[in-house]
Amino acid sequence: MKVRIYQPSKTTMQSGRAKTSGWLLEYEIETPRRAEPLMGWISSGDTLNQVRLRFDSKEAAIAFAEKKGWACDVAESHTRRVTPKSYADNFRSDRPRIGRF
Repeated sequence: MKVRIYQPSKTTMQSGRAKTSGWLLEYEIETPRRAEPLMGWISSGDTLNQVRLRFDSKEAAIAFAEKKGWACDVAESHTRRVTPKSYADNFRSDRPRIGRF
């Protein structure tokens, strides 16, 4: 069985970074998805694609996958770069001008 381990990014609907410090373990899809003939919904015969396991660290998630004998694909997270700005920077006279103002 193959699993994917990654650190989730924040959703587009949230402004904070809550629930992004942990690591997730998801199962890879083993059966192809298909359209259900009656309703047209996309379905799959594999119910493990709905399972997400949360871990506090990447090492804990890898140890769990190795203990179960699963092959894991680890996606490294990107570091967030913050450029510090102050409110006074909005009124600087030496900043580049945009538009006609």
